[in-house]
Amino acid sequence: MSVGAPRGLASSGQKLITEMLHPLSAAEEPPSPGPDVTVSAEEKEKTSRIEFDLPDYSVRRRYQDFDWLRIKLEDSQPTHLIPPLPEKFVMKGVVDRFSEEFVETRMKALDKFLKRVADHPVLSFNPHLNAFLTAKDLNKRQGLALLTKVGESVKHVAGGYKLRARPAEFCAMGEYLDTFSQKLGTIDRIAQRILREQSEYLTELREYGAVYSSWAGSEEQLQRPLEGVAGCVTTSCGALEDLSDNMSQDFLPVLREYVLYIESMKNVLRKRDQVQAEYEGRLEAAVLRKQEDRTPIPVEVEKCQDKVECFNADLKADWERWQRNKRQDFKQLLTGMADKNINYYEKCQAAWESLITLLQEKQTEDKTSETELN
Repeated sequence: MSVGAPRGLASSGQKLITEMLHPLSAAEEPPSPGPDVTVSAEEKEKTSRIEFDLPDYSVRRRYQDFDWLRIKLEDSQPTHLIPPLPEKFVMKGVVDRFSEEFVETRMKALDKFLKRVADHPVLSFNPHLNAFLTAKDLNKRQGLALLTKVGESVKHVAGGYKLRARPAEFCAMGEYLDTFSQKLGTIDRIAQRILREQSEYLTELREYGAVYSSWAGSEEQLQRPLEGVAGCVTTSCGALEDLSDNMSQDFLPVLREYVLYIESMKNVLRKRDQVQAEYEGRLEAAVLRKQEDRTPIPVEVEKCQDKVECFNADLKADWERWQRNKRQDFKQLLTGMADKNINYYEKCQAAWESLITLLQEKQTEDKTSETELN
């Protein structure tokens, strides 16, 4: 047998992948899909799952607790895409991390992280999630011995073997992530610039309105029109403030979440490559030994092949789920952005149209006064 190229990653022929015990899972049986867990933003949980002792839970969790959960999920489920956490310090130096807006934005992001985990057909059955949702005192130093340590073969590649070639479908995933990352980065930079310009414009607009209010106090004949202009400017300020709040609290966090999601997906792809590299290295060594002394292929090689197949299956399933969620999230995001912009311009238009009516009434009154004087 030639060793120029390792054999393909076809099934070993023993069992279908759906029938095999997952070689990278600590569970005795593969988890069944279809979780029924809901988590609200008020840090309360409701569930009908039998592994929970009570139907309702209310616990307090800090950011470091969420970080602990994500690390545990990543260590115990190395073949799956773990949703990203929001960054601990977003826009450091620009936004006060203790401000009400920052806390609320991060709280929403943490709630979304928890919902994504609870909606996952595998991650939602992870014992660490159970502990996170139910334990009154989450002891992170000693850890909760709920899972045996798994995934060591993922972290340590035998002999530093270099992957020959990533399969075409996973190459396509990597290329898509690179392109998507560039697009999101460009949109994020432009959106940040727009937000800064809106903030500067809002500051000047408020000063602009204040001038008209002050002017109205010294011009009796022009008082109503000047107060009308000041009112229009005030309405425009409120509409612009709502638009800017929507961009900073709803639009930008979604962009940032998917930037972090891309990094998480790339990390899973790298782990998949490591597992494949380990398999190829062991297979090549076994083929050489077989050529020399005609020994059979070791069982460890077939186990490595099963790991690759399971990793591929899990990654494909998570990729499809991520794509569905992405389409839904961006559809809602863009629809919401369109609605907010329409609402902003409608408010501004209505305000200035009311000023036209006021000016026309003022003009009619002036003409009536002139007629009476004549």
